[in-house]
Amino acid sequence: MISSGDTAWMLVATALVMLMTPGLALFYGGLVRSKNVLGTMMQSFVCLGLISVLWIVYGYSLAFGGDAGGVIGTFQWFGLKGVGTDAGPYSDTIPHLLFAAFQLMFAIITPALITGAFAERMKFSGFILFVVLWSTFVYLPVCHWVWGGGWLGRLGALDFAGGTVIHINSGTAALIAALIIGRRKGYKAQPIYPHNLPLTVLGASLLWFGWFGFNAGSALGANEIATLAFFTTQAATGAAALSWILAEKIARDKPTTLGAVSGAVAGLVAITPAAGFVGPVSAVVIGFTAGILCYLAVLLKERLGYDDSLDVVAVHGIGGLWGALATGLFASVGATGLFFGNARQFVVQIIGASSAIVYSAIVTTVILLALKYTVGLRVSEEDEIQGLDVSQHNETGYAIR
Repeated sequence: MISSGDTAWMLVATALVMLMTPGLALFYGGLVRSKNVLGTMMQSFVCLGLISVLWIVYGYSLAFGGDAGGVIGTFQWFGLKGVGTDAGPYSDTIPHLLFAAFQLMFAIITPALITGAFAERMKFSGFILFVVLWSTFVYLPVCHWVWGGGWLGRLGALDFAGGTVIHINSGTAALIAALIIGRRKGYKAQPIYPHNLPLTVLGASLLWFGWFGFNAGSALGANEIATLAFFTTQAATGAAALSWILAEKIARDKPTTLGAVSGAVAGLVAITPAAGFVGPVSAVVIGFTAGILCYLAVLLKERLGYDDSLDVVAVHGIGGLWGALATGLFASVGATGLFFGNARQFVVQIIGASSAIVYSAIVTTVILLALKYTVGLRVSEEDEIQGLDVSQHNETGYAIR
């Protein structure tokens, strides 16, 4: 029953999603000061190795193997035992191992997204422990709830490619991390600017490119739904890039390059849960609205005064929340939302989003406080002034000769 066409497409889609994590490293790396570029990129890049090992040992099994009360999986596939090249329970047309590989790439990028909230000030040792604990106790359960046979999936929650599992989850954790770790030294007292916006544009472009695998790959085959998800991804992203710079023009008189790429990422985030469930016109509305909402969330952050360094909460948290709720409004393909006569779906989306927010906030708080009072989370003031590149890794991103 294995389809060579579906398998070929999913191999490509898996590679595209893997590319998103180095793309995120470039995106975040350009946004920080030059003394922190390598330390910031390292936090994303190391997730490729760390989560790969965790996923093989127990991660995939706890997310997708069996079910324990609708809350978490079992150790049925511990060490990927029984996960081979035959078709598995989640797709009849691709090898089970390929499905596990595709989902691995999602598990890698999710904790990497959180790093933007505490950029330029977290100890590398504390970061490693945080990633392991957060992935184990937050990502795996929420993933199981929605995609692995857990209670939210049974309730009927729609999340085509990760609005709740990835973006609401990581955005909530990012807010908690920014509050617990605290502001960067000099925040608000001195200007803190991105050191290399061309690097950020390159990273955003790789994210956009890789996101076609993220969303269209979630159809798990080379089929009509993959085509729809591919197109709605492009439509929403373009609309969000335009609406963000329009909002910037109105608010501050100048559209910026950073605004354009931030808007694009906001559109990618917002369409993720809806990509295979909505049509192109709905995708434009979702994306256009996301650009404005996420930009307003950035302005709100400035008023509230918390230091989410790279606006993870505004883009991924708010964008993911809007996308999850918008799916309950605009769904018309394979499911119906409020605007197509099914009010219950919107209610279910609210329940799903709220559950992820509450759970992620509580468990992330426990993890971060436990680490703060044991191994420590933040670098010393001297190390922060020196920069993470030298203080944590003994290297520099740019050699001045």
